[in-house]
Amino acid sequence: MRFRLLKKNFIAFFLILIVFVVLFYTMRQTKTEASVVEVIEKETSQTAIMVTFDFGTIENMKKSVYDSNYRQFIQNGDKFQSDLDVVIVVQVHNRPAYLKMLIQSLEKVTGIQNTLVIFSHDYFSPEISDIVKGITFCRVLQIYFAYSIQLYPNEFPGQDPKDCPRDISKEDAVKKSCLNAEHPDSYGHYREASITQTKHHWWWKLHFVFERVRVLRGYNGFVAFIEEDNYLLPDFHEYFKSMIELRKTKCGDCDILAVGNHDSLSGFRELSSQTETAGWLSTKHNIGMGISRELYYKLMGCNHAFCTYDDYNWDWTLQNLSGTCISKALKVLVARGSRVLHTGDCGMHQKEDCRPEKAQERVDAMLKEAQSALFPPVLTLTDHGPVQHQPHMKNGGWGDVRDHKLCINYAARL
Repeated sequence: MRFRLLKKNFIAFFLILIVFVVLFYTMRQTKTEASVVEVIEKETSQTAIMVTFDFGTIENMKKSVYDSNYRQFIQNGDKFQSDLDVVIVVQVHNRPAYLKMLIQSLEKVTGIQNTLVIFSHDYFSPEISDIVKGITFCRVLQIYFAYSIQLYPNEFPGQDPKDCPRDISKEDAVKKSCLNAEHPDSYGHYREASITQTKHHWWWKLHFVFERVRVLRGYNGFVAFIEEDNYLLPDFHEYFKSMIELRKTKCGDCDILAVGNHDSLSGFRELSSQTETAGWLSTKHNIGMGISRELYYKLMGCNHAFCTYDDYNWDWTLQNLSGTCISKALKVLVARGSRVLHTGDCGMHQKEDCRPEKAQERVDAMLKEAQSALFPPVLTLTDHGPVQHQPHMKNGGWGDVRDHKLCINYAARL
């Protein structure tokens, strides 16, 4: 009898213990989930705070850059809340007149309200800031290149007074004991900060967009990369989406989408609905590039090769990776009727006689001719067969080991 009572008591105790353990872990899990929600809500509330960019001093600008890149305020985020179906990233320097033209073209793009436009800056000014803040037709995020030469005017990555002059011989540089005497480029020239910045910015921007932009967590679509002196046609958004669908069904091995080309709008009416495949070439396919997260990871596998290749151009460097570090040469799906126009008549190598008003006149005339051929209902594809590596002679300008190290480190610190 006593044994039966003990047995019953033991069973009752065991059942109570089980209930207690279940309740304990349920409460713990609920608390954990609540903590996660709290963190997410905290992050969301942080991103809703717009940083007032302080242009007063270099130190203030550095702080504003850090704060803005951390907060990631989404301009017009409360106005447009639909799912993103296209992301556009604009690399911006200091050509406000061309930036205005680009923004005017963006406003006319059908479907722009479902797009996030990211402006990536390497030059900081109230004028440029006000231009972008004036956008009301889509969601906007501004990010800031943290290693801009504007923030480091007298030290690397800017131009240090103790750096070697560009054209000094290595022998004289060693005698002079200038900072980078041991590291000229392949042609015996020493670095120029204004020349190296564009490649730095492009690679940093790629990391930041795919790794750090919180609103893109979970976004697995293509990202279109353009520049401030580009002009988008009104059907850019719809055409880009059509190219993505065409790739899924007919060009699964295409790595890159090129929504633009350098042929202007010559023959646009006949070419509007036509696409073709090709091996990626710097001189042809570096405008309106659509890059997927999958390709981004391929490129990150070549981080060292990209950052040490002696060419100050990001696009020529990318062409070198295609078929070397990336074992299979990059294949691109190209719009024969370009949806991206290049308006800039001055840039890195030509800084004078910029005439944006003339560029606008040319664009207006071309658009008038092309208007009736926009929004093709179906795209066609011409496959040009196997793609091979296209070697080229490197351009130099990227021999300094400090540039190599900084570039490589973007993968770790942004």
